[in-house]
This record gives sequence, structure tokens and C-alpha cells, in this order.
Amino acid sequence: MTFFGNYSGRLAQAFQLVPHKNLDLFFDKVLAVWKKNGHVFICGNGGSAANAMHIANDLFYGIAKGNGKGIRVHALTSNQPVMTCLANDVSYEEVFSAQLDLLANPGDMLIVLSGSGNSPNILSVLRKAKEMKVSSVAILGFSGGAALEMADIPIHVPVHDMQISEDIQMIIGHTLMQWLCERNPNKKK
Repeated sequence: MTFFGNYSGRLAQAFQLVPHKNLDLFFDKVLAVWKKNGHVFICGNGGSAANAMHIANDLFYGIAKGNGKGIRVHALTSNQPVMTCLANDVSYEEVFSAQLDLLANPGDMLIVLSGSGNSPNILSVLRKAKEMKVSSVAILGFSGGAALEMADIPIHVPVHDMQISEDIQMIIGHTLMQWLCERNPNKKK
């Protein structure tokens, strides 16, 4: 078997572990927030930070393209001056929670992307979301870490490979985008 064949086989096996019930809850919750004109916040570290920005783009523009208005969405990873200011002046642990504290309102939604589920800044933003009555979803790999118990809707795929974990984040994000496109409450008539 080729290296690619092995990798794609492991990715296919990982998709058998996606908890479909929680995925359905997640998708329905995003749609409900959209219908109420709420705000969705997304964050992660490293490759998951890049995935957060990609998914935010898809929810902002991808679902609206030729179809009306997208979701009010903000990747908490996208503003480097704010991130570095908070990391330097407050702490790296608070780079997401400080932003959520200022920008979010009760009824909004937080999506965290994490391989381990144990990054201090991810756990901090999940705590802040709970305090603020912002619903939370965590797309997690490995053991799920502490975030598994903290998120309102955990989507835990127990794979011990960071790249496959990040691939799953993106494929779930793209699936969400296509699912929402079919249900766009703002479609132009």
C-alpha cells in the first residue's frame, strides 16, 4: 500500500467514529443562531487556528454566495494585533476568552477546534462561554481532553494523529457549509 493509501485509509476509519447525533445537534444549533441573527465565534491553535479562519470564511461568504446573507461569524484567531497584545499584556491563556467577553452576547455560539482538548486558552474560552450563556461546540481529537466535558456539544473523534484530527475539522466545516446552504433562511427570492 502507498503512503497516501495508508493515510486516506486511516482518515476513512476516523470518519466511522464521528458522533452523528452530536453532529446533528451542532448543525441545528448553528442554523438556530443564524435564524436569530446571532453571532458565531470560532477558535483554535496552530493548524486549528487556520481551520477556524477557513470555516469562518465559509460561514460568512460561502453560504451566502448567490443565496443572500451569510452568518455573523468571527474567527477569534484572525486579528493578530489583538492576539499578540492580549498574549503580551494579559496572557496567552486569555487570547480567546478576552475577545469573547467583549464581543459575544447570550445566545451566541462558540466553536472550538482542538486536537488535544487541553490547551489552556481553549479551556479558558469554554469557561467564559458558559459564564456568558454562549453555547459551545468542541471538535476534538485524541482523548478529547478537559474540553470534552466542558463543551455543550462535544464532537469527539478519538484519533491520535493531529493531521487527521485537523482534516476532520475541515471536512465537518465543509459539510456544515453545504448543509446550511440548503437551509439558508435569507435566500433571495
